[in-house]
Order: sequence, then C-alpha cells, then structure tokens
Amino acid sequence: MPELPEVETTRRGVEPHVVGRRIVELALHEPRLRWPVDRALPGRVAGARVTRAGRRAKYLLFELDSGATLMLHLGMSGSLRVLPADTPRRLHDHLDLVLDSGQALRFNDPRRFGSLHFLDGDPAAHPLLAKLAPEPFDPAFDADYLWRATRGRRVAIKQLVMNSHVVVGVGNIYASEALFRARIRPRRQARGLKRDEVARLVESIREVLAMAVEVGGTTLRDYVGADGNPGYFRQKLYVYERPGEPCRVCAQPVRHFVQGQRSTYWCAGCQR
Repeated sequence: MPELPEVETTRRGVEPHVVGRRIVELALHEPRLRWPVDRALPGRVAGARVTRAGRRAKYLLFELDSGATLMLHLGMSGSLRVLPADTPRRLHDHLDLVLDSGQALRFNDPRRFGSLHFLDGDPAAHPLLAKLAPEPFDPAFDADYLWRATRGRRVAIKQLVMNSHVVVGVGNIYASEALFRARIRPRRQARGLKRDEVARLVESIREVLAMAVEVGGTTLRDYVGADGNPGYFRQKLYVYERPGEPCRVCAQPVRHFVQGQRSTYWCAGCQR
C-alpha cells in the first residue's frame, strides 16, 4: 500500500507538470472506485487551472483557480503517472486528467480502492481530513506531543504510531523501521515508554520517512512513482520483510509476528 513517502514522491513528481496547467478534460473510464466518482465531475473541472499540488496525509490535493480542490487517494495499489495524453490505456487505467500541455495524469488502480473527490470548500473541513492528526514533519509532532499521547495508553507502541488520530502517514513498513532505529520493541505498551525513548521515536519516524522520500519510497509489489519508476527504500530496510535474515547491526536473526493483523518485524538484540 502506498504510504506517506510514496504519496509525497508522487506529489513531487507530478507538481511541475500540473501546476499552472489548464484541465482540458477529465476522462473518466471507470467511476467505480472505493467511492463512486460523480459522473458530473468532468464538467465541473474542465477549463480550470491547477494552482497548487499539495498533500495531506495520504491524500493528494490539486487546488484549482475556481477555489475547488480535487482530492485523490491512491488506495492500496494505485499509481499516478505523467505521460502523453494519447498513450494507449492499459488494464486498470481508470481516469485521465488531460492538461493543455498535451500530457495527462493517468490513474491506475488494480484493486479500485483509490478515490477521487471534488471539494468545494476548505479541504481541511472534509470528513476524510477533518479528524487527522499532525503530519510527522509538522512542528506540532514533537517529543512533548507524543509523550502526552502515550500516557495511560495500554496499546502497543507500534499500533499507536500507526493510528492516524495520533500521527498521520506512519504505515506498517515505516513503523517497523522507525521502532528499530529507536531501539524499541513493537509490542511494548505505549504508556511504558520513557521520555527519552519517546524523543528517539519521534526523530526516528522523521528520519525514516525523510530517507524514504529521498529515494522515491518503497516498492514491495505494485507501487511506482509518477515517472513509472519503483521506489528504492527497500534496499535500506533493516527489518521489514527480512525474517530470519541477520540483523544489519547485531547479526541476530530478524523476528516476525502478526500484530493487529499486520506483519511486524523486529530484532530482539537491538530493540528493548
């Protein structure tokens, strides 16, 4: 599933191609996404100019000169590519945002768990965004904030940092990697963390996500960036999907268990 680094990589990839460009057409080939796309949407965006390409959590936000916003989510297997508008469609290409440059943003999503919404008002007020927690790079997400969020919480720390009501964008891959770097066992109760451990975890989350963005995210199966290339952070993974392999730090075998219906990877030698 594309996580924050993959979505941010996509945003950076498409930004120079869409900002300042006018939408010639929204070609809607398959409206049956996670939520059905409004069939009237092509008529509402035709002729509008894109003024900004932003992101909130895992949502891409294309602001228009009309004051409206197109909000796109990549879902579990989606990708957004920039290519000539006349490029033949492939299987699972569901929509094209055709631009006056002759290029198009093409959305491909084999599982159709992605979504496209047209927002008239402030995007932050939309139900999908209104209750989201701070971004991991937001100054509001600091050691004091996470310390308060962990107090009295019996939930395992890995599950806590994956909760979008605590911090957004820390998905399964990056939670495992951040906890490894912070030297914290993923099963530990959040309330049991010491203040210095919380501070290490905040820095590790930021470090892991920043590194992943710099190399284009992590490609495990489906994800490709806006240029069609995979992400290369997989080569930098310390524990994720490395069960039984030697830890890159202490050489003990990486362990694996299922936690909250998600795979968790950790090192008993490095994480306490």
